Amino acid sequence: MSTPFRTAASKVKTLEALQSVCAEARKAGRKIAFANGCFDLLHVGHTRYLQGARAEGDLLIVGINADASVRRLKGPDRPLQTEQDRALLVAALHVVDHVVIFPEDTVANLLLALKPDVQCKGTDYTAETVPERDVVRSYGGRIAIVGDPKDHDTSALLARLASR
Repeated sequence: MSTPFRTAASKVKTLEALQSVCAEARKAGRKIAFANGCFDLLHVGHTRYLQGARAEGDLLIVGINADASVRRLKGPDRPLQTEQDRALLVAALHVVDHVVIFPEDTVANLLLALKPDVQCKGTDYTAETVPERDVVRSYGGRIAIVGDPKDHDTSALLARLASR
């Protein structure tokens, strides 16, 4: 079955719209996977993380930290790109079904609102170190560690660019 062409912008949704998407997916028996991050400078590690997350479900939702959240987490010089630009870049990847921008520093509230079957985190975590593990377990979800070893990160790329 072919999927109709969707623009990246059409994949960026509000939380309320995604709650409806999740309800319909559950009715259809689809498994929902969830991944999140800042995605400030898209790189191969992000691609592998999202590919691994997609393999965990029939539908992949990606949470993108809002600009103010990125500043709090990464420092005053970040993000390099606006939340809307970062959301469109991630949404343009074929493995991503939907993107939502969230203002908090953690995805706990988003997880409680969407209740994905699987929360996917990168290999810099273990199932026991994922900050939201208790939230996911509270509604019967599971944690999956996906992607390749954390040999790529935006801060290291920026440091390399600055040294040139």
